[in-house]
Amino acid sequence: MNADSFETVVVETDLLILGGGMAACGAAFEASYWAKRHNQRVTLVDKASMERSGAVAMGLSAINLYLGVSKGNNRVEDYVSYVKNDLMGIARKDLVANIARHVDSSVHLFEKWGLPIWKDDEGNYVNEGRWQIMIHGESYKNIVSEAAKNALKELGENGSYYERIFITEPVMFGDRCVGAVGFSVRENKFYLFKAKAILDSMGGAVHIFRPRSVGEGLGRSWYPPFNSGASTYFTLKAGAEMTCQEVRFVPVRFKDSYGPVGAWFLLFKSKATNAKGEDYMETRAAELEKWAPYGTAKPTPANLRNYLMLLELEEGNGPIYMRTDEAIKKLVAEIPDEKEARRKMKELESEAWEDFLDMTVSQALNWASHNIMPEETPSEISACEPYFISSHSGASGAWVSGPSDLAPGEHHWGYDNMTSAKGLFAAGDASGASSHKFSSGSFTEGRIAGKAAVAFCMDHPDNVEITDEQISALKEMVLQPLKTFAEHSGYTNDEDVNPNYIKPKMFMFRLQKIMDEYAGGASVGFKTSEALLTKGLEYLQFMKEDAEKLAAGDLNELMRCWENVHRMWQAESHIRSVLFREETRWPGYYFRTDHPTMKEDWEVFANCRWDPGTGEWEMIKREIL
Repeated sequence: MNADSFETVVVETDLLILGGGMAACGAAFEASYWAKRHNQRVTLVDKASMERSGAVAMGLSAINLYLGVSKGNNRVEDYVSYVKNDLMGIARKDLVANIARHVDSSVHLFEKWGLPIWKDDEGNYVNEGRWQIMIHGESYKNIVSEAAKNALKELGENGSYYERIFITEPVMFGDRCVGAVGFSVRENKFYLFKAKAILDSMGGAVHIFRPRSVGEGLGRSWYPPFNSGASTYFTLKAGAEMTCQEVRFVPVRFKDSYGPVGAWFLLFKSKATNAKGEDYMETRAAELEKWAPYGTAKPTPANLRNYLMLLELEEGNGPIYMRTDEAIKKLVAEIPDEKEARRKMKELESEAWEDFLDMTVSQALNWASHNIMPEETPSEISACEPYFISSHSGASGAWVSGPSDLAPGEHHWGYDNMTSAKGLFAAGDASGASSHKFSSGSFTEGRIAGKAAVAFCMDHPDNVEITDEQISALKEMVLQPLKTFAEHSGYTNDEDVNPNYIKPKMFMFRLQKIMDEYAGGASVGFKTSEALLTKGLEYLQFMKEDAEKLAAGDLNELMRCWENVHRMWQAESHIRSVLFREETRWPGYYFRTDHPTMKEDWEVFANCRWDPGTGEWEMIKREIL
């Protein structure tokens, strides 16, 4: 493939939204409303197709953030306390509260647009847990993306969206972000998007650590495999301050197929046990006291639930089972009428299968292929490899400005959700320290950021000129892997093995090996230390040098090359942040063997920033206000 054959396409807009997931859809929906009133242009660019883009791509069986404030079910401050407790005290209360106070309206919009939400006989939403409501959600993302696209279409020529375009790099003018570049994954086209404000919502990251699934299962993960750290890379390269890069998320899921366990714990009231049938949350309850005050609060933080399970495995008490059989039998046993009990059994069986058919079809297939009937047979559960997903139980992302009426002191410096890089906003997995947003909260945060970004565009109407020389240099950098391959591929009989370049798949394997063995991956029980992290950082520097030799034979491989560059930057920010935080605050996500306890003087945000001018990293402590 000839890199010189690529057409250069320049698109000018006012607000540029990067991503196509729930946060991006929320931003497009809300921004379009304000843009129409003030004659502003809005453009959305997605790596995939919005209908099946982002973490909700396969659908969901529940909306995990709904307060029900209008019915007096919960208060915003209750949710803030829950989030802070689950993250062992590390959370931005202003950001979490801002999302929580608006999220119910987003859920009501979803229902208005056609999302089927479970209702009881009185017409109330059916709660899975305190904050979760059940949905028939296979088409959840389709419904929301349709609303976002319609909102953009209502802007006429001022609204547009581009799909199948991979964004690689921010375009800067001094300390201000003024655009983004990327390429089509379907055509030989290089894109430059010029804008007054940019909203980064390109998702979190998976496949940075070696996955548990290998061979025929290669690439299978709980979080979408196409999320490759683009958000973190974009904000880091723009010089924005980042937060919580050490907070990876290690979910416990049904083994091998990564089916979520939430419905079983919360809706079916199931328990997890070791191979002896012991409930380790009860037998190991004393361990939680070591992590007070968070370990002794209710509910128990997700990482500590993981930790107790890992202790069981270390003592040889595995496998760990989700007692689906006992949970269903107990629910049925509570019904005295035999006919009604049989009906209830069928209903529960149907709900059990739908939980996965709505969101993780491979888990239903796994059950079927192993002759597992959940009402009769327990299923193994396991801790996955680590992910970076701040919309769930992680927190890594950009350090963003909070709302003026909630954010204390230095937590507010301008427009809502603007990063420390002028004109660059972040939402969803791209913004940090505001965990437990989930799908509805990410959409809501996108709305908040989208509205603020339109205000920024109106306050900064001047266009910044990007020269032809700048465009040419960016194009050459982005397409370099194609040139490298074309120049050297004839040197060997096997184009995948060549001393002059490295293919993206091999590069990914190398990154995963480093992160797994030195940064506390699954194969080492999520344990690490200063010595291991320092060695891992040394190997990452070699990878950064070798990244210049990445080679791509086609557009798909070009995308894979840049995905792995993005992953590498996410990996480096993670290692540096884990090194910086000299304690163990999230056992179950990772454990510092050289600092095995939680420390009072580390109840702070561990932030970092890469300086575009010097190429140096700065590590920063920020107080929790």
